[in-house]
Amino acid sequence: MTAHMKTPGFGRLNYAAVSPGALQAMMKLGEQARKSGLEDILLELLNLRASQLNGCGFCIDMHTKELRAAGVSEQKLYLLSVWRETALYSPRERAALAWTEALTRLGEGGVPDDVYDEVRAQFNDGELVDLTVAINVINGWNRLNIAFHAEAGHYRVGSLKPKSA
Repeated sequence: MTAHMKTPGFGRLNYAAVSPGALQAMMKLGEQARKSGLEDILLELLNLRASQLNGCGFCIDMHTKELRAAGVSEQKLYLLSVWRETALYSPRERAALAWTEALTRLGEGGVPDDVYDEVRAQFNDGELVDLTVAINVINGWNRLNIAFHAEAGHYRVGSLKPKSA
C-alpha cells in the first residue's frame, strides 16, 4: 500500500509515511517542550485544551488517556472545557490555559494584555517561551490530524512518546 492510499488510522493520507522529515521536525520541536522543565501534566492539559478548541478527535483521545494514566481526576478532565468556572485548576494551570486559548484562537487583536500579564506572573522568561512553543506544537499536530482525518479512539498510552536513547 502506498502512503497516499487510505491506511488504517488515516482517513485521507498517512502524513508520517509521506513526509518522515516533516514528522521528525514536529517530534523534535515537541521534545523541546518536554525537556523544558515544564510540568508534564501542565503540558498535557494545554494539549487537551487546544485539541478541544480545534476539534481534533485523535489528539483529544490521546491527551485524555495520557492525563488519566498520570493520575488526573475524571472531574478535572470533564471540567477542562469550562476551567474558568471551577477552582480545580491552580493559578499556574489557569494562566497556561488562558495563554493556550489566546494563542489557539489568535485573531486580529493578537494576545490580550491581561492574558499576557497573567501568564507572566506564573512563568519566567524561558518557561513562557517553552510554553508558547508547546502550544504551537499541539496546534500543528491538530492541523495535521484534522487535515488528514487521523482516526480517534485507538491511541494507547505512551505509544507515541519518543523512545529513550
